Amino acid sequence: MTGRSIRAAAATAMAAALTFGAAACSNPGNGAAASGAKDSAVVGIAYEPDSLSPLLGYGKDGNSKIFDGLLAFDEDMRLRPALAAELPDVSADRLTYTYKLRKGVRFSDGTPFSAKDVVFTYRTVLDEKTNNASRTELDAVKDVRAEGDDTVVFTLKYPYAPFAQRTVLPIAPEHIAGRQDVNTGPFTTKPIGTGPYILTGWSKGEKISFKANPDYWGGAPAVKKFTMAIIKDDDVRATRLRAGDLDGAILPPNLAKGFEGEQGRKTHRATTYDYRTVTLPTHNKVAGDTAVRRALDIAVDRQAMVDSILDGAGKPAYGPVPTGSEWFAEGTERRHDLAGAKEILDEAGWKPGKDGIRVKNGVRAAFPLWYLTGDKLRQDHALAYASDAKKAGIDITTKAGTWEVIEPRMEHDAVLAGGGAPGDPDFDQYLLLNSALAGDGFNNMARYDNPAVEAALETGRRSDDKATRKAAYDTVQRELVKNPGYTFLTHIDHLYVVNDKWDGLTTQVEPHDHGLASGPWWNVEDWTPKK
Repeated sequence: MTGRSIRAAAATAMAAALTFGAAACSNPGNGAAASGAKDSAVVGIAYEPDSLSPLLGYGKDGNSKIFDGLLAFDEDMRLRPALAAELPDVSADRLTYTYKLRKGVRFSDGTPFSAKDVVFTYRTVLDEKTNNASRTELDAVKDVRAEGDDTVVFTLKYPYAPFAQRTVLPIAPEHIAGRQDVNTGPFTTKPIGTGPYILTGWSKGEKISFKANPDYWGGAPAVKKFTMAIIKDDDVRATRLRAGDLDGAILPPNLAKGFEGEQGRKTHRATTYDYRTVTLPTHNKVAGDTAVRRALDIAVDRQAMVDSILDGAGKPAYGPVPTGSEWFAEGTERRHDLAGAKEILDEAGWKPGKDGIRVKNGVRAAFPLWYLTGDKLRQDHALAYASDAKKAGIDITTKAGTWEVIEPRMEHDAVLAGGGAPGDPDFDQYLLLNSALAGDGFNNMARYDNPAVEAALETGRRSDDKATRKAAYDTVQRELVKNPGYTFLTHIDHLYVVNDKWDGLTTQVEPHDHGLASGPWWNVEDWTPKK
């Protein structure tokens, strides 16, 4: 989703018993990577979560390591049972989903898992008092109830085609999380789950550490210690990998290229739904002008960005849905047409001034564009976008900042944002384009407001007929051509460089949330040391 998974957290530090010294600050892996130990792994990621509680959104799309959902995605993004013993039984009217639970599962503190934990988790997420920005993803849920200890029944308000995919949501223990403040209690930083790994420490801005759960229902992992080193700067992450501090890392294409052909290392490439886009705030006098939006949409040279910034590791983006997806609306590709962009601006009354920058009614065609400090891909996209805009007579000033600096400015300033969720088109588009969510954290950052889009979004999420849904999402994409509240630039392949000392590494089709829940370590619990 746009932004929330990429914001630096404001989480509380771990308890005193889990403190980390200066040595850890200089080497996030505490030497584990450099030692070459085959039963431990240290990987470099770019961002950390807001919280480690699934009640607040952690792991909502799966692969949370500490937790399990009722279902999980396999390598090919097909649903498989996890805490559920089998896929759900769905009623003929598709309003009732019944899950039979796996027997013998325990939380890592030894407490048995049961249906009451599932009911507690979903009801807490749906509670308006819970600070979960993704609550609308479960809007279709009317009720969730337990039938005994091993059966959970969901009743929906309307047939919601992708509902089963929503049940990868991690399950929290009622006996712990239910006895404290859901938003601020210790569970947010020291959670207990049923997953393959147990949290051993979270040092904000530095690392998240795990140990294998010896009693995991799926079998104890061979990788006994797993650490995610939080290194926000791309160049620093590459340097740490080169120095042996890390066993693996996500890297932008130009930095990953520097490791090609190195003995003992392997590059893994994952296709994604991850896009880079420029928000065009509705409340900005320039960026909110439909003519300016349309002109920027064709002034930008997307293919040049793919070639020069991504080294070919990606493709042009025309909306949140990648070309090649069954949900992509054919014919919505935008050509690179600088002359056409100038013509749109001319006709709308944006005339070139003496310095070449256009002016209309005394308003200069200029606005700032923010990108995240240390993120080379965003920086490069922002600079290329500003360069293309300048050729059309629009002056965009690029600025770097942290999310704490950027977020208060999002209502009026443009942002080089990221987002994308594989699977159902509802997952990304509803949060991105629904005017009711404008200003709700990183949802609908552009404050986009288009009644035709909103009507189509509601049809798409409420219908169970695929043809009806396809027509609805085609409408959304075609409306974004007429009035683009965002300039979508590229869909990015994720590149990971990993020491080649384990078997079992694969990748999935990935969301924007790269490195944390994705990457070749999405299934680290299944890795085995090479002999």
